[in-house]
Amino acid sequence: MTVTTLTTLLLALGTGTSLTFVSSHWLLAWMGLEINTLAILPLMAQHHHPRAVEAATKYFLIQATAAAVLLFASTTNAWISGHWDIQQTSHPLPLTLVTLALALKIGLAPLHSWQPEVLQGLSLNTGIILATWQKLAPFAILLQIQTPNSPLLITLGITSIFIGGWGGLNQTQLRKVLAYSSIAHLGWMVLVLQYSQPLALLALLLYIIVTYATFTLFTLKNVTSVKALFALGAKNPILTTLLPFLLLSLASLPPLTGFLAKLLILKELTKQGLAPTAALAIMGTLLSAFFYVRIAVTTALTLAPNVMTSTAPWRLMSSRLTMPISISTVLAVALLPLSPTLLALLTY
Repeated sequence: MTVTTLTTLLLALGTGTSLTFVSSHWLLAWMGLEINTLAILPLMAQHHHPRAVEAATKYFLIQATAAAVLLFASTTNAWISGHWDIQQTSHPLPLTLVTLALALKIGLAPLHSWQPEVLQGLSLNTGIILATWQKLAPFAILLQIQTPNSPLLITLGITSIFIGGWGGLNQTQLRKVLAYSSIAHLGWMVLVLQYSQPLALLALLLYIIVTYATFTLFTLKNVTSVKALFALGAKNPILTTLLPFLLLSLASLPPLTGFLAKLLILKELTKQGLAPTAALAIMGTLLSAFFYVRIAVTTALTLAPNVMTSTAPWRLMSSRLTMPISISTVLAVALLPLSPTLLALLTY
C-alpha cells in the first residue's frame, strides 16, 4: 500500500470518527460511522492473506448489519417523535434498538462473537486501530442517548465482563486474548456509563493507553502467540521486564494504572446502591486476571525449551516504535498516583 493511499485512508478514518463526535443529527452520525467502517476495510485486507480477507469480510457484514439496525431505529424514532436529534431519543423501542446496534458495533457480549475471530485475522498494526480507535465513535453516541437506570446496559456490562474473562482463559493466541480483554473492559465502561459519563470516558482513555502499549510492544517483536513469549526473555530482556507490568495493568492489579478505573467504577456503583452488581463485576474480573497473570508468568518466569545460540543484545535497536513504547508504557503503569487529581476533575 502506497503512502498516499495509506494517508487517505487514515484521514478518512479520522474524518468519520470526528463527524460522529460533532453530530447531533442521527443521519450525520450514521454517515460518520459508515465512513469509519469503509475506511478501515482496505487496511484490514491490505496483505491479501486469506485470513485477512476473511476478517475484513466478517467485519463488513457485522458493521453493515449494525448500521442497518441503527438507521432503522433512528427512522423509527423520527416517525414516533418527529425529530432527528440524538439527545431527544426517549422512546423505549428505538432506544433499545440503538443500544443493541452500538453494542454489536463495539463487540459487547452477547453480540461479541465476531471480535476475537476478526482480530485474529488482522496484523498487529491494524489490530491496534480495531481495538482502540474503532470504539470511539459508537461510544460517543452511547454517551448521548442513555437514560438513567437502564437495565439493558447493566445486563450488557455484566455479561461482557464474564464472557470476556471466561473466553480468554484457554486462549493461546495473543490477539484473541486482547480481543476478550477488550470485551471485558468495555463491559466495565458500559456498566458505569449511565451513572457517571466522565468516569466512563476515563475508563475508556486508560483502556486505550494500556492496550496501545501492549499492542505496540507485541508489534515491535512481531509476537502473536503465548508460545512465542518463551524466547522473548533471551532476545530482549528489557521488553520481557516491561511486558508483565502491562499485562498486570490490564488485569487491574494495584498499584498500576489499570486499577484506577476499576476502583473509581466500584466506588460509583456502590454509591448508587448497586453493591451486588459491583460484587458480580469483581468476580468476573477475577477470570480476566487469571489469564493475564498466566501470560505474565509465562513471559517473566519461563525459559525457552531450547538453548539460544546467539548473544542477547545489550540494548534495544533504534526503532520508530521506541518512543511510543516508552511513553505509553510509563502512562500504562504509573498513573495511579494521579488518582486524587482525577477524582477532583471528575467531581468538579
